[in-house]
Amino acid sequence: MARRQQEKSRQTKEELLVCAMRLFGEKGFAATTISEITKAAGYAKGSFYSHWPGKDDIFLEILERKMDQYRRDRSKKIQKASSFEEVFHVIWDFLESIMDDMNWSKVFLEFTIHASRDERLQTELNRSKYRLSNDIFSKLLGDFVCTDVPPEKIGSLNTALFEGFLIQNVLQTNVLDREDIRRAALLLARAHCFPESDQLGFPARTPECKE
Repeated sequence: MARRQQEKSRQTKEELLVCAMRLFGEKGFAATTISEITKAAGYAKGSFYSHWPGKDDIFLEILERKMDQYRRDRSKKIQKASSFEEVFHVIWDFLESIMDDMNWSKVFLEFTIHASRDERLQTELNRSKYRLSNDIFSKLLGDFVCTDVPPEKIGSLNTALFEGFLIQNVLQTNVLDREDIRRAALLLARAHCFPESDQLGFPARTPECKE
């Protein structure tokens, strides 16, 4: 009996997640209500609250799942990459896969603004499972950095470029394209990573560096 109840609970949760993901994509985060999610899934509100405290929390779980899906493909490619450029392009392939889902890009940006007003959500969104965190960037590219610039700073700059372009893309400004932003990000990263490419005035160091 307990196993059957657990299976039923998992099924209910999955159906609520599917409906929430669809509605968030169609209507946006703010315009979607818990009542709409439960009605679309065919459950009472109590079923929702038995799994999540509120709408923020179901969104975070959906975001975590989406990022896991993107990362699975990235991880396979990272294992085959052996140079700075190869790793860098795998990272940007991963970022562009997020851009490809235009509806999700819009709702992600909307939720980011929403989270900026809530200290708990700010802390959550800065965790690596929800984004390309500075720590993950450092882990992926840290071995190739041959200057005193912290890899986390390089990761933060790349994330800022990506998220800025995401806004431009959503607004359809049509000033920059993906090749423009990837080229700029690569130039910026190389300038920070390698002394011979250092055009930004950061101090160099001289350890053995892989490339």
